[in-house]
Amino acid sequence: MAGHSKWANIQHRKGKQDGIRSKMFSKLSKEITVAAKMGDPDPDKNPRLRLAVKAAKAVSMPKDVIDRAIKKSQMGDAADYTEIRYEGYGAGGIAIIVEALTDNLNRTASNVRSYFTKAGGNMGQTGSVSHSFDRLGEISYPLSAGDADTVMMAAIEAGAEDVETDEDGHYIYCPIEDLSAVSDALEASLGESTEAKLIWRPQSRTEVDLDTAQKLMRLIDLLEEDDDVQTVTHNFDVPEDVAAQL
Repeated sequence: MAGHSKWANIQHRKGKQDGIRSKMFSKLSKEITVAAKMGDPDPDKNPRLRLAVKAAKAVSMPKDVIDRAIKKSQMGDAADYTEIRYEGYGAGGIAIIVEALTDNLNRTASNVRSYFTKAGGNMGQTGSVSHSFDRLGEISYPLSAGDADTVMMAAIEAGAEDVETDEDGHYIYCPIEDLSAVSDALEASLGESTEAKLIWRPQSRTEVDLDTAQKLMRLIDLLEEDDDVQTVTHNFDVPEDVAAQL
């Protein structure tokens, strides 16, 4: 399996997140509302909602904003959102997966297609690139949670399949259907995690040059600025010398 990558999770953009805080909160609120509407409005009885709330708390979303998003799901006039996945190729043939929540499929599809075109890529059919990724649950812990061996043992006992540790923290992987149970078990042994979410994990990564990286970053920016887009995943990595130029 491919190793954990800061670039795979677009962590190079963390410095820009303060400027798009309201947009991030809006997308998290939408996920909370959809999760609560599809299941139980009580996070303790709804694994998807519990994960959505955890993600919101991880970025310091105020409790009253979280509560409003849950309450919105119970109102009769709450919008009906459709979950949709788009797949395509960015510059250099890099695989891109885009997940969206939308109340207008035509609008979202048109927008996403235009972003790929503007950034030198092209949108493909569903399934055209997802075969190069594994769908997994990912649970993140800071390095302060313990050394690699301690976290590895806790992860194995909790039912996880794989663990990676780097300078940014510990990353624990499990089957998607086990994410809630593994997360709860780890919380009992390691404390509260930084984040627990479903991800597309690339089976391999492709290093890119400066020109390709710039085009890919433009595509990712365009996609993430769209209100309907929830996540963007790719399989490229950037060598240190290229990263320094960026």
